[in-house]
Amino acid sequence: MQSEPETVCNVAISFDRCKITSVTCSCGNKDIFYCAHVVALSLYRIRKPDQVKLHLPISETLFQMNRDQLQKFVQYLITVHHTEVLPTAQKLADEILSQNSEINQVHGAPDPTAGASIDDENCWHLDEEQVQEQVKLFLSQGGYHGSGKQLNLLFAKVREMLKMRDSNGARMLTLITEQFMADPRLSLWRQQGTTMTDKYRQLWDELGALWMCIVLNPHCKLEQKVSWLTQLKKWNGVDVCPWEDGNHGNELPNLTNALPQGANANQENLGQCKSLEYQHLPAHKFLEEGESYLTLAVEVALIGLGQQRIMPDGLYAQEKVCRNEEQLISKLQEVELDDTLVKIFRKQAVFLLEGGPYSGLGEVIHRESVPMHTFAKYLFTSLLPHDAELAYKTALRAMRLLVLESTAPSGDLSRPHHIASVVPNRYPRWFTLSHIESQQCELASTMLTAAKGDVRRLETVLESIQKNIHSSSHIFKLAQDAFKIATLMDSLPDITLLKVSLELGLQ
Repeated sequence: MQSEPETVCNVAISFDRCKITSVTCSCGNKDIFYCAHVVALSLYRIRKPDQVKLHLPISETLFQMNRDQLQKFVQYLITVHHTEVLPTAQKLADEILSQNSEINQVHGAPDPTAGASIDDENCWHLDEEQVQEQVKLFLSQGGYHGSGKQLNLLFAKVREMLKMRDSNGARMLTLITEQFMADPRLSLWRQQGTTMTDKYRQLWDELGALWMCIVLNPHCKLEQKVSWLTQLKKWNGVDVCPWEDGNHGNELPNLTNALPQGANANQENLGQCKSLEYQHLPAHKFLEEGESYLTLAVEVALIGLGQQRIMPDGLYAQEKVCRNEEQLISKLQEVELDDTLVKIFRKQAVFLLEGGPYSGLGEVIHRESVPMHTFAKYLFTSLLPHDAELAYKTALRAMRLLVLESTAPSGDLSRPHHIASVVPNRYPRWFTLSHIESQQCELASTMLTAAKGDVRRLETVLESIQKNIHSSSHIFKLAQDAFKIATLMDSLPDITLLKVSLELGLQ
């Protein structure tokens, strides 16, 4: 800055295999990132490599000297820095002249200018103390003064490190997690029986997501994973460690604004996303021809969305299940389906329908399985132009909502379509049930719209609605939807759809 007096800083940078492994600067500035002087010297070294004289390791230079030169070198070195090195020099001289000293038991001598062995771990310089101080400071500000934003920047830095396969990523996340665990508010909230704020809990979610990236990293050694597992178990055993589900006993549902309802939830987010163009990049060394990173990413996403999983207990965790699913589906909706991707959709839909207990679309699922309505609606619309039979099969299988069903239904069994609303034997705490039922209704409405003009399919969808939807308001909504679809202005009324509307209206 022009207003500041010019200062000269002494900077030292150590390199090892194209990484800066340590830095020192006389400016005294402390931060997670390198000071401007270190950055300036690094850029100078990169841009003008010829201006920085390259020396052989000092051990090589000493090897070339004769006895008189070595004596002169040592004596001059001691003379220039006699106050700093004379005691060390005398101590080392005594040890070297002693036959039984420890120094004489070791072959050769260390050389700090020679660099590390090729087998030694090498990683970028990270000021661990500063990471801890910064996180501690941001946490102490309790979300004010942009501290949440600063913490998210640190998380972004960890992600960047993981992307570059920098081993500091795990080190930095460990330091951040330790400070989160040491936050005094955790014990205060535990004592008072209050829940943490949503902003703070989102930071914990990000911690968990990053740890998942680290422990699933295929490039890590087994011993690293074992040490991380030990560390994670240790943190998990601490009393104040928050539960992912929240504090079950004290968490009261506030469902007024819990989740967006109906068909416009993502706007039987998207507006803010930039339009991205996804391309097939060839993935070498994979088994099947034609596979790319895009096909693998889409396949993994479909496998993950279709997994059978039990609904967690807490309100926040249940909201997160819906939120994460919708975020992943919105990402998938940005991908334009070509023939290769359609094949993957078909393959995964068949796998999920025929799958055993791992599949949320399998024949038998746990009563409290997370419903597949949102995912099935996406699968249905994606598959419909290419394989209508498979699309309907998938969507009809997903219409189930077993948590509302009873083992002993009441009503007139001779007319299953008119069974009275059933009361479950044990009603779990599904705080997001109204959102789930609206998604079930959206799935049914999507199928009714697509089945217009097809008598067989309309009857199948009607049966599914009458069997699986237990909310009278949603059945009434579907009756209205069926009537609107049946009487669109541009075509004659669809008699079958009008009958469906009447059936549902009467029910």
